Amino acid sequence: MRGQRQTSARTTQADTCLVIEDSSFDREKFRRILNKSFSDITVFMASTLAEAREHVSACRPDLILLDNSLPDGNGANYAVELSEDDTLRKIPVIMVSDFPTPFMYQKAAIAGVCHVVDKSDFGARFIHDALRPAKKAPPGPRTK
Repeated sequence: MRGQRQTSARTTQADTCLVIEDSSFDREKFRRILNKSFSDITVFMASTLAEAREHVSACRPDLILLDNSLPDGNGANYAVELSEDDTLRKIPVIMVSDFPTPFMYQKAAIAGVCHVVDKSDFGARFIHDALRPAKKAPPGPRTK
């Protein structure tokens, strides 16, 4: 896991983003997208779910970008795992995959994932949208 300070015009309230992706090419693509749209955001990279779990337990990120096909497991299952923890379920998760499948969409819906996006379609607008609810949420408990 590596943290790197980004410098650009900040448009949301995220301070840290954990990118869970095993492809170095895609990690760099996500880093460039974050760099263009956000400043003062610390980006951490994990190439396995084991690294991601280690990072999340040490330092809760404000946003997670999550690939589905990882060397040690399935990102959709990890999203469900996060959703089962009262604190971690509040972290916005965006699944970014080469081949989104109906199974992935189903698991993502169960986990409350903000977006499931094909890697070729991914852009900063998904990050802005995922962070918007947290930014606009009124203080105190929500009512239905």
